[in-house]
Amino acid sequence: METADPRNSVPPGRETPFAGFVVAVVALALLVSAVPLIGLPDRLPGLPVAFWTMAALAVACDARPFVPPGRRQTSAVFPSTCFTFAILLGWGLGPAVAVQAVAVAVSGWRMRHSVWRTTFNAAQYACALGAAYLMLRLGPGALFAGGRLRWTDVAAVAAATVTWFAVNYGLVSTALRLRFGGRWWPSARQGLPFELLSTGSLLLLAPVLVTAARASAALVPLVLVPLFAVYRMARLSTEQEQLAALDPLTGLPNRKALLAEVAEQVHLHAERVARNDPGARLALLLIDLDRFKNVNDALGHAVGDRLLVEVSARLVDALDGRDMLARLGGDEFAIVAGGLSGIDEARELADQVVAALAEPVSLDGLPLDVGGSIGIALFPEHGEDYATLMRHADVAMYDAKHRNDTVAVYAAESDHNSAERLGLLADLRRVLEAGPPGGRPVRGGDGAALPSRLGAEPEPAGGTGRWRLRRRRPRVRLDDSDELLNRILTGADPVRRRTGAPDAGAPDAGAPDAGTPDAGTPDAGTPDEPRSEAPVSPVPADRPDADAEVDVGEITMYYQPQIAIATGEVVGVEALLRWRHPRRGMVDPEELIRVAEQSAVMRLLTHRVVDDVVEQLAKWAAAGITQRASLNVSVRDLHTGEIADRISERLTRYGVRPERLQLEITEGALMADPRRVLATITQLHRLGVAISLDDFGTGYSSLQHLRRLPLAEVKVDRSFVLGMADDADDAAIVRSTIELAGALGLRVVAEGVEDERTWRLLHAAGCDAAQGWFYARPMPAEELAAWLARYRPVRPAPHADAEIPRRHAR
Repeated sequence: METADPRNSVPPGRETPFAGFVVAVVALALLVSAVPLIGLPDRLPGLPVAFWTMAALAVACDARPFVPPGRRQTSAVFPSTCFTFAILLGWGLGPAVAVQAVAVAVSGWRMRHSVWRTTFNAAQYACALGAAYLMLRLGPGALFAGGRLRWTDVAAVAAATVTWFAVNYGLVSTALRLRFGGRWWPSARQGLPFELLSTGSLLLLAPVLVTAARASAALVPLVLVPLFAVYRMARLSTEQEQLAALDPLTGLPNRKALLAEVAEQVHLHAERVARNDPGARLALLLIDLDRFKNVNDALGHAVGDRLLVEVSARLVDALDGRDMLARLGGDEFAIVAGGLSGIDEARELADQVVAALAEPVSLDGLPLDVGGSIGIALFPEHGEDYATLMRHADVAMYDAKHRNDTVAVYAAESDHNSAERLGLLADLRRVLEAGPPGGRPVRGGDGAALPSRLGAEPEPAGGTGRWRLRRRRPRVRLDDSDELLNRILTGADPVRRRTGAPDAGAPDAGAPDAGTPDAGTPDAGTPDEPRSEAPVSPVPADRPDADAEVDVGEITMYYQPQIAIATGEVVGVEALLRWRHPRRGMVDPEELIRVAEQSAVMRLLTHRVVDDVVEQLAKWAAAGITQRASLNVSVRDLHTGEIADRISERLTRYGVRPERLQLEITEGALMADPRRVLATITQLHRLGVAISLDDFGTGYSSLQHLRRLPLAEVKVDRSFVLGMADDADDAAIVRSTIELAGALGLRVVAEGVEDERTWRLLHAAGCDAAQGWFYARPMPAEELAAWLARYRPVRPAPHADAEIPRRHAR
């Protein structure tokens, strides 16, 4: 995407410091070169032919400077440097400054530099020549004294060369720092290798050129050969950089080139925003092709590569040449469009891309449909740097895919990923790896003593012999990846940076219930719990094990009773996950599951839940409580048989009967991969573990699943139960579900029973069991034992409000 050279203008807000620096450099140049230039007219008649040859070559070469491919004119190589430095070594400062000024004026005119910029360039060269001349004067005397070049002369020339390069590059880098902002050294270091290769080579040629000129002026033009070699070296170097920034398949710029382009365009458009220019918006469009994987799988990668080449050609034709098109990898492309007035123009460009992809691509006579989803992020509304714009465009692109749309603009409400959520995932891994807190010995259902923590490593006992082993405090060791993630998140997450009291805005108790691990649709809220008053202790950053001692709270299981509606008896409990984070308060279970289910942490979480629930069943059995406990499992758990093996091993070790454990699965888990899920469910059924279909009516399952799966129970989702007393449609769904499940011989449990009328309506409809705030809120295991001791069954009696609302004919 071609744009005007940004160095020809000065951004708002930087005029004063930048202009002051330019004036200072020009004044210094005048001060350095005034005296030599005043005496130059008297010296001109006596200057030799070699001088005039060098002067002519300096001006002629700069009329067509070497602009390496892939670089802007700001990185051009000016051959006059070699000739003017040679003139400085041979004939002094005045002639060198004069020739350099003429060469700069010619190159500035050819490259359309502004007047002030041409003046500054001439001044910077004059200052560099003046500093180099000063180093020569500090040397042993005149060069080539006695007709030969001595070692002291070589040292003086080397010092002058280094001084010229340091002064010139320092002035240019400082000007760029004042012009574009940012840190001085990183930007200066970025261009240093190229300048050393190009400008440094030209400076080193100057002493050779002077030596040749003393022998014969005819040898001076021969320096054009090594100059051409310098040009070729610079060209090859930049071509390598250019190839590294190109996609080898399509020839389009790649991700590296896109990053550089966006960074430069952000600078330009930030200045336009400051000037309130109409075209001050920059758009980043992220394009992901639809159904491209199907082409690869069906026709092979060779055809897929040909398709990408054809698509890239279409996208190039759809653009007007000003915008940059890049391929990021796979089937992802990106477009950088500048000079926009608003989001409407970005949408128009996206519509052009959609139209270009609408027509099928014909490969070997086979038409292939390749639509695409496009996400748009706009500068500065949606981000002010490459990373933010790219992430927000990616969010918008996936938002378009989820909505079955072609174009979407970034919206904050669609962004479900954040540094805070990554921090939550890292803390969850830590709390799971730490394991449950130690407790009293557990006795299983058969009366055998069990360890309070399964799988805990025994502590090394101190020996009684001569070599006594020292006990060492166990230390939590973090993987390098977790430690690095924690450091990144600590800098990015404002919650983690706080070292005082807990976050005032963290969610407190009362978060909605959710099953564990697969929450599905959560139950009603949780019991009110006091906020933790203990302040978060700061962890010194210089301690090597600081990350391992970060307080991440404790995960506990809450249990909500399930009541047989007809008799009022407690027939079971549902295990629900609770995590009180020391800085975030009570973490919303639904968010917790959503974060964990997309990573390998889900496996750790499932193991923890299974271990805790089976262990608690063993404790209750030892205390004479024989309730069935239900726990949720995620779709990831059902894709392998590992969950069945884990449950079997834990039931055996704790001596718990399989019929006392029940697993709840959601309809979404069934639809993810029915074949694999059915295999796991069948394995669990053979163990004697009951299976319950949770949140029935909210997913996409068919009646075929109710017939084929070894189900024991169906749970009516709370979204229908809550409204059945007032909404005839909800009441009809609940009644139909109860009748259907009853005909198939399945128990029916209603979630979200919060009032007496709903309780009576469910009884009238023939529902088997219910759970909700009407009976009890979820509570820790120790509180549940006390609640069971004082609970008295209540049976519903006939009541006038027990008639289920009927919907009217439409």
